[in-house]
Amino acid sequence: MADAISSLTGNTATTQTASAAATAGLNTDYKSFLTLLTAQLTNQDPLEPMDSSTFVTQLAQLSQVEQAIQTNSNLENLTTQLASAGLSNDLGLIGHEVSVPGGQFDLVNGVASFDYALETAANTVSASITNSAGEIVAQIDDLAAGAGTLHRVNWSGRAADGTQLDDGIYTAEIIATDVDGETINASAYTRSVVQGLTLENGQSLLSLANGNTALASAVAAVSALQ
Repeated sequence: MADAISSLTGNTATTQTASAAATAGLNTDYKSFLTLLTAQLTNQDPLEPMDSSTFVTQLAQLSQVEQAIQTNSNLENLTTQLASAGLSNDLGLIGHEVSVPGGQFDLVNGVASFDYALETAANTVSASITNSAGEIVAQIDDLAAGAGTLHRVNWSGRAADGTQLDDGIYTAEIIATDVDGETINASAYTRSVVQGLTLENGQSLLSLANGNTALASAVAAVSALQ
């Protein structure tokens, strides 16, 4: 959390420094303009006074630059506030279990679960389970076939022959077909507890208990730990 807050503070300082630098430059231009104007007015020929329209135009241009800098500063502040609000929401994910895209899941004490979603409603849905060596060890049939929702699958960790498999990392591949046997796009989601959060390129990156990372924007579901 400290790293995330430090990153946000650094981004905020950068935008504020940019505005401050622009403002400082404008102040210098104003001083130079006034110094030049004073010198020229002091040394002008009384019989041929200077045309003031040039100075009025230059002053107007400086005023426009000042307004532009102020607008940019306001936009920077707004962006920072929005980023802070988003970070606060994402920090609330720490300590919660989330579902994020990915087929890998952990089998712990003979208990495992994962989620999936279908692009369109299917006729048949099954999950093919492989171990860390890429070997198919189990298949779960007759899964929910509805679209537009995240489906939960609980697995006992038993192989096709009923043997209890060792704890470890497994991968689920969702296989879905329509009434014509055509493949339907399906996505597996892994479930893990959020342990930390960092900022990368302005986006919240979650550190998960399973050792992986995921963007906070990719979270499909959040649940409190039992």
